[in-house]
Amino acid sequence: MDYLISEGYPSAAQKFASEANIQPTSAAESINERVKIREAIYAGDIQTAIERINELDPMLLENDTVLHFSLLRLQLVELIRKTSHDSNDNVTPALDFATTELAPRAPTNPHFVEELERTMALLIFPHKDLPPSLAALLEPRLRKEVAERVNEALLTAQGDSPKAKLFRLVRLRAWSEQKAREAKKDLPENLSIGLEQAQAQDGRQEGAMHSNGEGEAMVA
Repeated sequence: MDYLISEGYPSAAQKFASEANIQPTSAAESINERVKIREAIYAGDIQTAIERINELDPMLLENDTVLHFSLLRLQLVELIRKTSHDSNDNVTPALDFATTELAPRAPTNPHFVEELERTMALLIFPHKDLPPSLAALLEPRLRKEVAERVNEALLTAQGDSPKAKLFRLVRLRAWSEQKAREAKKDLPENLSIGLEQAQAQDGRQEGAMHSNGEGEAMVA
């Protein structure tokens, strides 16, 4: 059940616990909080995500400055994205946010300076004519990458290994199945672990974020 907990699949974790006749762990009860954080990031509501992270672990972002900067940079991207939808093309909120939240942090890390400069370039070029390196900032993939890093950081802070035990068991199962087939054992053509339906249910929210295409930039 470790893998389902770490990846944030509450329905699948509940189904597994029920079928295996085991009690959900306390970590399983925290899945919903991490799922809410993930949903907020997927929706581009980074401020809500940051607030929920601070409620769950007040020291996480203070101690992990790289993750904190990544979230703030994504928040700046979302403000710039909103600018492209603003008929008045008002860039003041984005500029103010960059000045107050990101600029003071940038000098602490050369990578921060580079990422801030790249993000601010979104204000210069028309979004429909962005070079690939800048267009990537407006794709859903960036939200997903940041959400995954947040999830991993929360798990690590809670003492749960992101490399869950079940992942290793699944690999062992695949190896065993391969050896059995090589030995000409009588096996069904497809072997299922029985959790696909539950995982699919949990994945619908993630899929909704990509309803316009994973590789399609979310621009005006």
